[in-house]
Amino acid sequence: MTDKCNFGSTSVFLTIIVQCVLFRPLRFTLSLSDMLVKLNQIILFSLFAFFLAWALYPLYIRFLKYIHAGKQIREDAVTGEKSAIFSKMHSHKSGTPTMGGGLFLLVMGIMIGISYFLQYKGIINNTLVSRQETYVLLFGFFSLGLLGLLDDFFNIRGRGTIKGLSAKAKMVGMIIVAGFISRWFYSKLGVDFINFRPFAGQIHLGIFYPIITFFITISIVNAINITDGLDGLAGGLMTIILFVLGIVTFGYQTYIATTVIAILIAVLVAFMFFNINPAKIFMGDSGAFALGGFLASLLYILNMRMGIIIPFIIIFLLFIIDIFSVLLQIIWKKRFHRKLFAISPLHHLFEYKGMPEPTIVMKAWMLQGILAAIAIIAVFYQISG
Repeated sequence: MTDKCNFGSTSVFLTIIVQCVLFRPLRFTLSLSDMLVKLNQIILFSLFAFFLAWALYPLYIRFLKYIHAGKQIREDAVTGEKSAIFSKMHSHKSGTPTMGGGLFLLVMGIMIGISYFLQYKGIINNTLVSRQETYVLLFGFFSLGLLGLLDDFFNIRGRGTIKGLSAKAKMVGMIIVAGFISRWFYSKLGVDFINFRPFAGQIHLGIFYPIITFFITISIVNAINITDGLDGLAGGLMTIILFVLGIVTFGYQTYIATTVIAILIAVLVAFMFFNINPAKIFMGDSGAFALGGFLASLLYILNMRMGIIIPFIIIFLLFIIDIFSVLLQIIWKKRFHRKLFAISPLHHLFEYKGMPEPTIVMKAWMLQGILAAIAIIAVFYQISG
């Protein structure tokens, strides 16, 4: 173990920040030089993933156009009636290729394959598939991503009134995946608590743990899906969130999980080149569901190992506000038979009020950056406490 910080070179700045500033109270099992080697591997994997995704997206967009995989603007509002306001504001986006998340799945699959090849050649010690760190992460990512991909496919084929899989079909798929994730932590890993450090510590839920985490998983997936309504919004917010959580996992020496997070960040950044206004491609349910499954699984891992619920609530706050505005709209309509907002979620309301779409997205990114800084401070406070 090492207890002192070596400031011998500016090239190790990021590692020094993590080891000597943010996570100083922890005892590291690796020396600074070994941590730097791990960081270099993470950076190389992420750079390769970025350039791979960046090169593939133009080809992928052309393929989606060839098969007429254009977005069908939804006809119904969340409260059930026809969504005239939304259709008017976003009619110009109809036909833009969707299923952008399909390439998330493809690139991640390729990177996993590369890790197996590098391990076979003796270049690296571990693949990206680790029972302790990434089994459930990758399961949530791929299983819900494939469910979203199926929904996107039916959407572009114009199946159903709302288009895409029915709400019942999607819910059944989410129930199966979310149920498996909850069961994995409860039955396989013996986790039955939620850690509310530094305020309440571990709260043991017993048999209610899988039930609560089941609903949390579905809520996270739907929150990301709902927030993915403006060009670059969900992708930018998720990039910032994953960057912060990547710092946390690196600080806690879960390097394989950090590598997978870095790869996903790299793919998201490449995607953003083609998703910022005016978007050439949309993430679709394939991307939102995959990110939701990944993020929920990562939350439970971090909860189990270090307790990060409070910082997570802080960093996920914009998504929480967005989905809460939708729930409030639905409840208000059912209770008072009229809408509380002209349109929901909240980002569409700002758009309806006349705020330009790029302005909404940029301000959301800035707010997310502030929340990210607060979340990092909260993590540091937990460690110090």
